[in-house]
Amino acid sequence: MACDLTAGRLEPCKSNVGGIDKIFFVNFGDFGDVTLGSDDNEITDVTGSFSAYEYEVKATGNTFEQTINSSRDNGTTFFTQTVNLTLKNLTKEMHKELKLMAYGRPHVVVLDRNGNSFVAGLNRGCEVTGGTVVTGGAMGDLSGYTITLTAEEELPAPFLNSVDSTAATYPFDGFSTGVATIVTGS
Repeated sequence: MACDLTAGRLEPCKSNVGGIDKIFFVNFGDFGDVTLGSDDNEITDVTGSFSAYEYEVKATGNTFEQTINSSRDNGTTFFTQTVNLTLKNLTKEMHKELKLMAYGRPHVVVLDRNGNSFVAGLNRGCEVTGGTVVTGGAMGDLSGYTITLTAEEELPAPFLNSVDSTAATYPFDGFSTGVATIVTGS
């Protein structure tokens, strides 16, 4: 693996916005074999037929962050991928899904407000590492769930079909082999 830089970067326009529009959960391993682009920064195809469980998230507490962990002494580098979710309203159905999410280690596809999709936990899955089920105290407090999912991976979370024009609303378009079934909530 070459460690030499290959490009510079100009200051980009101020045309991006922060935030997440949707999260998709895919059960671990259901992508099948994953094809990465030549630079390992984008998933271009998968072989699996899978269900992607769509969660609409509109609150500002929904975030995706990747932390670079690099040790000169140990000669190691890895990326910690953290997804924080705030889900409004307590329901018995969500209690069940939260339990399954905590027991498993799903892949998490993050669709941001700029139309970018990233796959957190591609190789090892994401673990629920914290969260709350809260009723709040005051009338305006959250009655719902906060969930933190964390993955540790060798590479940053790859983009998912960033070259496809429909990726901004449907990040699984463009696969020549893989087939996604989107499961939405009610």
